[in-house]
Amino acid sequence: MAKQVVAKKEATPKGFKPLATDIKTAPDRMKKILATLRTSYPDAKCALVHKNPLELLVATVLSAQCTDERVNIVTQTLFQKYRKAEDYAAVEPEELQEDIHSTGFYKNKAKNIQGACRLMISEHQGKVPDTMEALVRLPGVGRKTANVILGNAYGIPGITTDTHVIRLSRLMGLSKNSDPVKLEYDLMALVPQKEWTNFSHQIIYHGRRVCNARKPDCDHCSVRAMCCYGRH
Repeated sequence: MAKQVVAKKEATPKGFKPLATDIKTAPDRMKKILATLRTSYPDAKCALVHKNPLELLVATVLSAQCTDERVNIVTQTLFQKYRKAEDYAAVEPEELQEDIHSTGFYKNKAKNIQGACRLMISEHQGKVPDTMEALVRLPGVGRKTANVILGNAYGIPGITTDTHVIRLSRLMGLSKNSDPVKLEYDLMALVPQKEWTNFSHQIIYHGRRVCNARKPDCDHCSVRAMCCYGRH
């Protein structure tokens, strides 16, 4: 049995909170942040390997509390076995649980995957819907997952407020909110709509490569001059 791999929880460095003055300067700083991130991470993209909307939906559900690397290992064989919503819906729950066991929380993830696929079969001809309203009705799919699917499978811009985006947005003084939905709307007001998806990828890359949750590497940070935490 493969060992369960659970993603580490990201956190804002202890004691740091954006100031009211930081939030006021966010629109001007965001323009420079966006330009810098574009230059630093021109090839940033979704880390979850997928070929179609269904594969992305399943991979995103599996990524909860699990590393993208582990998910990509599991889906190499999973996507060969299950090719359409009907395949996931028809399999015995215990078999699907075994197939995804190493991603952690496998019972709940299997339940959500099968529930989502069954709803897609009954209401969307077995296809992954392409609207926020329809996506969030699927079991296991919230706004974050829906934005991943919309932005990367359908080319509909969306901001994915994962733990990196939440943490870095607060460090940079772009929002005082840690609630994912409130933060999403704050960022939507700051980032041009056409850049929502790319911004999400770029800031996630930056969080993984430079702005580490345990110890942000401010000395090698390309956006330090525009970051409220990095300037302190």
